[in-house]
Amino acid sequence: MDLQSSQATELEQLWGSWTSRMNNLYEDPNVSKLMNTSVGQYLLKHPLLALTAVTFSVVAMLPVGLFLTFAMVTIIMSTVGFVVFEGFLLFVGGLFLLCALFGLALFSLVVSLVFRMLYVTVSKILIHPHVAEQSKDQTEETETSKLKEM
Repeated sequence: MDLQSSQATELEQLWGSWTSRMNNLYEDPNVSKLMNTSVGQYLLKHPLLALTAVTFSVVAMLPVGLFLTFAMVTIIMSTVGFVVFEGFLLFVGGLFLLCALFGLALFSLVVSLVFRMLYVTVSKILIHPHVAEQSKDQTEETETSKLKEM
């Protein structure tokens, strides 16, 4: 009988400890607000449903937490990927711009050289007309000498 009485006293102590913890929980301001609502009153009258709701909430925390973590990592990775891809596109665009500017500089150099040669040639002809006349006279003399030889 001694074993049963010690078990009974242990059970009473456990029940008293449980009751004091539940009272402390009900005295919490947030819990008392919940328990004063109609949902809290309904859950008090249906303890099996309350236990099911609490169990579901606790068990659902892991998948919901994993999903939210996955969503945040995906958002961060897509943002970082966008920044990296945007940087790559700007780099490629900069290379194209550099090539286009180099081509324009080369084209400008060639055009300016052609115009410079034309300017020099035209200025020599206009400034020194006797050079042009001499070459014209030489051309006429060679033509007349060829005609005489025939």
